[in-house]
Amino acid sequence: MSVSASPLAVSSIVTTLRAAGCVFAEDEAELIVSTAADHAELTAMVERRVAGLPLEHVIGWAEFSGLRIAVDPGVFVPRRRTEFLVRQAAALAGPGAVVVDLCCGSGALGTVLAATLDRIELHAADVEPAAVRCARRNVGEAGRVYEGDLFAPLPGSLRGRVEILLANVPYVPTEDVELLPPEARIHEPRVALDGGRDGLDVLRRVAAEAPRWLAPGGHLLVETSERQAARAEETVARCGLMPRVVTSDELYATVVIATRPGSASPSGG
Repeated sequence: MSVSASPLAVSSIVTTLRAAGCVFAEDEAELIVSTAADHAELTAMVERRVAGLPLEHVIGWAEFSGLRIAVDPGVFVPRRRTEFLVRQAAALAGPGAVVVDLCCGSGALGTVLAATLDRIELHAADVEPAAVRCARRNVGEAGRVYEGDLFAPLPGSLRGRVEILLANVPYVPTEDVELLPPEARIHEPRVALDGGRDGLDVLRRVAAEAPRWLAPGGHLLVETSERQAARAEETVARCGLMPRVVTSDELYATVVIATRPGSASPSGG
């Protein structure tokens, strides 16, 4: 139940947020007011936002592909541009598809696919304990979430069976991490942002192992930047996958879809 706040109080919150540099102060004030349970929590939430915490960490959730995804402090906040990656995956997956969500963070990608598609078999993994706890809440009974580095915690029975492999790996070059907004740089785990010297270190590790986990005709989908797309294509191609790049001008999103050669068997078969 949200707190009751007068128009004057809401106006004061908007002024406070705007002074702290919140570009969308009106929208943020509305979300904070509608989320707070009482005036004490409302005050605390405004103070946390003014201190620089991401809005999603303040209110405890993010809207992603039409769903409300729980986002705990210290967990990577799902970006709207990543909705494009999920759309591509949904278009490629059939009923009963085996789906793996690596570097799952809050579990947003797998959660949306499970809500969108029919009877998928969902597995997700992340190396960050806080992310794993958060993902388990979001995924719920729709799948299983494992703690560990990339493929390491996944059950071996998935080898050669994965039809959709989502890997929203970090792709910010190390030297560029310090250029990120403070909300991300300070309050999100560096392991979820830092992609190594050229931003492709984690992608290289995923691509090297992906052919052993993908089913024939299965797809690896990764988000990258426009300037890294060509090198990302080369990276997955060297590992024996067939890549193509798709983009969304609307969401300013770039996704590499890499397919394991071979004929796909019917999903759920």
